[in-house]
This record gives sequence, C-alpha cells and structure tokens, in this order.
Amino acid sequence: MMAAPPGGVNPFAAGSYADATGHVLPYRLLTPERSEPGVRYPLVLVLHGAGERGTDNTAQLGNGIGALLQSRRRAYPSVALVPQCAADRRWVEVDWSAASHQLPSVPSAPLHAVLSLVEALLHPPPRDPASGLPPAPAIDPARLYLVGLSMGGYGVWDALSRQPQRFAAAVPICGGAAEAQAALLCAAKVPVWAFHGALDPVVPVERSRKMIAALRRCGGPAPVQVRYTEYADVGHDSWHRAFAEPELWPWLFGQRNPHNPL
Repeated sequence: MMAAPPGGVNPFAAGSYADATGHVLPYRLLTPERSEPGVRYPLVLVLHGAGERGTDNTAQLGNGIGALLQSRRRAYPSVALVPQCAADRRWVEVDWSAASHQLPSVPSAPLHAVLSLVEALLHPPPRDPASGLPPAPAIDPARLYLVGLSMGGYGVWDALSRQPQRFAAAVPICGGAAEAQAALLCAAKVPVWAFHGALDPVVPVERSRKMIAALRRCGGPAPVQVRYTEYADVGHDSWHRAFAEPELWPWLFGQRNPHNPL
C-alpha cells in the first residue's frame, strides 16, 4: 500500500510503499509542474548508489540525482520515482567487485518492492475525493525509463533482465550485469546507453565492457540500440559526466516501448 505523500516546499513528495511481502520502501516522487488532464506522462525510475542507502528518504536525491531531475523537469515533463534501499540491503545481492555474476533466482527485497511500486503507479486504485489530494498524473506504459548509478547500475541491469519488455530504455552507470541475460534484452530490443569510468576502482570497467559486447554479439540482423560511453580519465564517479551529457535526456525521452503501446 502507498502512503499519501505530504506537502511541502520540497518538489519531491515523500512516500512509503509496502509490497505484498511486507517490505517497506521509502521513495520520493517528482511530478510535472502542471499535469494536464488526459495526458499520460513518462516515468523515470532512478536507482541510487550504495552511499545513499538508509531510511531517511532524502539521501537518495544526492550525487546530482535530485538536481538533474529538477533541471529537466520543465523541458521533459514526466514522473520521476526515486526509491531508497535500506542500509543492510542491495538492489542486487551480489559481490560488486566480482568479475561476473549470475542473475539471482529472485530479485532482492528492495528491488521486488520497486517493481511492485511501479506496477502500483501504473494501475493506481480509485482516488477518494474526500482525501483532498490532487489526482496523480497518469503514466504512459510505453515510456518507462530506467536510470541507475553504481549499486543502482546493477539494479538497472537486474530489473531489465527480469522484465525486458516492461521498459522503453535503460541507462546503467558504472554497474555490472549478468551477461547470460543479454539475449533476453536483445529479443526485447531494449535501447541501452551505458557509462563507465576506465579508472573505476570499485566496479571493474570490464563489467560494462563485457555486457555491452554481449549485447552487440546477440543483436542479429536487427540489433538492439546499444550505446556505450567510457571516460578514460574517470574513476568510480562517472555519473557526474554521464548526467552532463547533452544528448542523454533527449535520447532517453525519444524511446518508446513497442511492447506496451497505448
């Protein structure tokens, strides 16, 4: 169930979601400055890194995430969802320093809650007129976008592997993937733009290189749209350069999911 987000000057409304297993997920939600009746808006799901874990429902807006979403709010009206992973959990329960990993049999508890929350936002229950809350903007199921950095980059790859036909595009930054799942992404033809710093001491750059190579190998005669940007002089914090890429937001919002047309 979703708790009603309180008001306030912070444009990111705070909420809390409990999935069917009872896992409680704090989240922030940024909606368009003006929501037009009858208009469906894209949803941008942003997964933060390990340093922003906790329960304060604030830290996940750090590392430039909150500033990025606010700066693009007017030019790209959308709903931005920024959940927070608990301090003792990971979006993907794997070793970040490992050279490779297999897709876990089930998603981590926080990622399961995230995917359930996305479903709840796509199909909200009827609003109680007596609540006094404004109606939430309707979300376009053909424009669900995934963005994540570091631990969140792992989460992007994992969510994409589990629901390859759900998302219109993905931006994993300095993350790692289960390369055996590349064929699923190719079959669904999910556009991906990945980023990594060549000097990354936390998540080996080979994690991104290998997954991108796997996607390009399995593309066939109609390959999936794959872009990869590697910064030769950057360490782990490659998200700062990635967020500053002038083509990133136009590219992301230019994607539509043929599996979920209106």
